[in-house]
Amino acid sequence: MENYTRYALKSQQELESLLQQTDDLFVLSCNKCFKAFETVEEPETEELIRLAREQGKTVTGSAAVDFLCNKTQTAKLLSGLIPENTRCILVVSCGLGVQTVAELTDLPVYAACDTLNYTGHHGMALTKKACDACAQCYLTMTGGICPIVDCSKSLVNGQCGGAKNGKCEVDGNKDCAWEKIQQRLAAQGRLSELAAQPVQVRDYSKVNHKLITEYVQAIRQSRLDGYYGGVHPTEHKEYTEHLPLVRFPEPETVVIPMAQHLGAPANPVVSVGDNVTVGQKIGEPSAFISSPVHSSVSGTVIAVEDRPHANRGTCLSVVIRSDGKNTLHESVKPQGTLEELSPEQIVSIVREAGIVGMGGAGFPTAVKLTPKTPVDTILLNGCECEPYLTADHRLMLEYADEVIFGLQAVLKATGAQKGVIVVEDNKPDAIAHLQEKTTALEGIEVCTAKTKYPQGAEKMLIKRVTGRQVPSGGLPADVGVVVCNVSTVKAISDAIQKGMPLVERVVTVTGPYIANPGNFVVKIGTDVQQLVDHCGGITGENVTVKAGGPMMGFVQNTLHTPIMKGSNGIIAVDATVSQENPCIKCGRCVDVCPMELKPLYFAKYADEGNWAGVKEQKVMDCIECRCCEYICSSKIPLVSKIKAGKAAVREMK
Repeated sequence: MENYTRYALKSQQELESLLQQTDDLFVLSCNKCFKAFETVEEPETEELIRLAREQGKTVTGSAAVDFLCNKTQTAKLLSGLIPENTRCILVVSCGLGVQTVAELTDLPVYAACDTLNYTGHHGMALTKKACDACAQCYLTMTGGICPIVDCSKSLVNGQCGGAKNGKCEVDGNKDCAWEKIQQRLAAQGRLSELAAQPVQVRDYSKVNHKLITEYVQAIRQSRLDGYYGGVHPTEHKEYTEHLPLVRFPEPETVVIPMAQHLGAPANPVVSVGDNVTVGQKIGEPSAFISSPVHSSVSGTVIAVEDRPHANRGTCLSVVIRSDGKNTLHESVKPQGTLEELSPEQIVSIVREAGIVGMGGAGFPTAVKLTPKTPVDTILLNGCECEPYLTADHRLMLEYADEVIFGLQAVLKATGAQKGVIVVEDNKPDAIAHLQEKTTALEGIEVCTAKTKYPQGAEKMLIKRVTGRQVPSGGLPADVGVVVCNVSTVKAISDAIQKGMPLVERVVTVTGPYIANPGNFVVKIGTDVQQLVDHCGGITGENVTVKAGGPMMGFVQNTLHTPIMKGSNGIIAVDATVSQENPCIKCGRCVDVCPMELKPLYFAKYADEGNWAGVKEQKVMDCIECRCCEYICSSKIPLVSKIKAGKAAVREMK
C-alpha cells in the first residue's frame, strides 16, 4: 500500500540548529494517516529524541497520537499530558498537526518535519488550519501560523504592509497572517528568533496542493455543527412526509412477542384457548428492567410459542386470533387529570401501560421517569434523523395536543421545570405547528436543530440543546436530563386520558421498492408481510427489507415478523454487498463518530481477538449509529465487529 502521508524529519543540520535554541522539550508525534494500519509508533519520534539527548537536551516526555490534526480529539489528549517543566513542544507531523498543536497550547511549538512531495492529501483535518504540502515547513519560525495558507499572498519574508485594520487587502475576510505571527511570537517572547531568520524566497517549483484547503473548508461546518461528528445521508423523506396517517386494516391474527423492550422479556400470563380483550395484560414484567405486554385485539389465544422476531431471531410470543369486535378490557378507562394525579400515580400508569421508548431502543419509560438524581430538563426527541422514516413527523402534525399533554405528564412525574421539543429543520411544518400550540405554555419550548444524523441519539441531543456532556458510561439523568421520543409521550397521553396501554403505534412503510408507501397506525403484532402487501408489495430485484431506518435498522430475513413497540418503519432499499478491504487509516470513521471514539481500532482488535484492546478503546460507549460504517473507505462492516467486541467485553466482567 502506498503511504500518502509523506513527511520526514528535517535534516540533522536543521534539527541541531533548532535544538540549540530549545531545552526541556516534549516530543509529540502523529501516527501517520493514509497508510497501512499498524499499531506501532512512527520511528521518527525515537530518532528525534535520540538526537536531542545527544545534544544534551532534556526531554520531558513524548506521546504519539492518531490523527493529530483532529483538533477535538487532540485537545482531549493534551489535557494534563504535558509536564509542567516543559518549555517547548517539538511536533513530528505534517503541517496540519503542527498548526493544531500550536492552537491548543501557549508553549512554543516547533515543526520537526518537512512534507515530502506526494499525490494525495493529509488526514481529515477537523481544524481551522490547513497544510498546503509545500515541502518547506515554516511553522517553526512563525509560531505555528502558516504563512503559506494563512497569508493570501503566501509571503514568507514578512508583512507586505497592505493590511487594513488587521485584515488582508487581498481578502477582507481574512486576518493578516503576519500580524498574527508577530502577535503570537511576541506573546511567547520569541520575536528575536524571527528577526534572526534570513529572508527566504519560497521555491515555487515545489508541489502546491490546494486540495486539502478546499476539503477542510467543505467539511468543517457540517462535521462540528451542534456536536462532534455525524453524517448527512440522503434523506429520502419525500416518499411519505406529505402522506397523512391512515389506520391500518384490522389484522385477523396478531403475534405479540414477550420481548419488545430493553431488559428481561415479559412472562406470558395467558394460555391457549383463553379469550382476551383489547388492553388486557398478557405478559408480566420479569425484572426491574422489563415491561408488561398487552393484547392489541380481542379474540382467542391460539398459541404461546417461539415465533420470528425482528432483531432476536425468534422469541416467545402470544398468538391471538381476532374476533373483529375490538372489545375493550374493563381497565381501559380514563385515569384522571394531570391536576388530580400525583407524580407517583403517573409513573404507575406508565408502568402498567407497558410504555417503552418508541424511538427504537425500547427502554422501559417508567424506569426513566424515576431517576436517581434530580432532573431539570425534559427533551422530547422529534428529530427522526434516520433517512426515509416520517412516522414521528406525521404524529407531531396530527397528534400535537397529545404530544404536549404527554410532555406535561413527564414534567410532573419527574419534577423537571423545563420541557423542550427538539425537531430537525427539515420538518418546518411540524416546527410551526408545535410552536403555535406551545406559545402560551409556560416552561415548554420548541427547539429547531440543524438536520444531521444521528441528531436523535440521546447524548447528541443533550449536547446539542443544553451543552451538557453525558460522561462515559453515564446516563442522561447524570446531567439533569431525561429524553423521550415524541411517540412515547403520545402513548403516555393515551394511557392517562383513555386508559389505553401501548397496543398500537405509527409505522412508515417506504422505500424506492415499495409500490405505494404510506404512514399507518398499526396494531402491535401485525405481520410485516401484511403491511408490505397492503402497500402494493415490493417491486424490483436485489431488495433488502429492514425494520427501522437504513442506518440502524435490522435486515429482515423473513417478512413474517410482527410490528412491535419500537417498530417505527419498514423500508425496502437496495441490497448492498460490498467487498471488505484493508483499513487505509484515512481517519474518516474518527471524524464522524459522534461519541468521539476511534472505530478503526474496534475493527482491527476484533479481527485479532484482542478484546482487552477493544475495551480500552471504550467500545461500550458506542451507540452503534453506523456513521463509521457508512463513511468507511474500505467498506469494513464495523458495526458487526463492534457488536462482537461488546459481547466479548461483557463476558470479561
